[in-house]
Amino acid sequence: MPHERKTYCAYIMGSLSGTLYIGMTGNLHKRVFEHKFHRIEGFTDKYQVERLLYWESFDDVHRPIAREKQLKGWRRSKKIALIESLNPHWLDLAREWYPWMNDSCGSRGPSTPRTDSHTRIRPLRSG
Repeated sequence: MPHERKTYCAYIMGSLSGTLYIGMTGNLHKRVFEHKFHRIEGFTDKYQVERLLYWESFDDVHRPIAREKQLKGWRRSKKIALIESLNPHWLDLAREWYPWMNDSCGSRGPSTPRTDSHTRIRPLRSG
């Protein structure tokens, strides 16, 4: 039986109000689920950070740890530029990951905007 290769991710999530959160994980789908559906109390739960805006994957666990620290040290404007370089409309990159949750709730998912899917989050522009 072949050994499955483990991947690790550094990621950025955001709220509709523009709050950003940077993290790293060994299971991106599980971690995003925890953020979206408020399974863990804390910063992302308090500030409604439910949209996956950016992520990178790595084979070595030390690289996403270093990348998370690097991103956390950046000015907000540089984080926004990174997000917009690959996700210019600030779409939730995980918007289709949990359709069964949305169906069972009978309503929009937590990160589905009230308007069309191309509505851009207006991030607060501060240093």
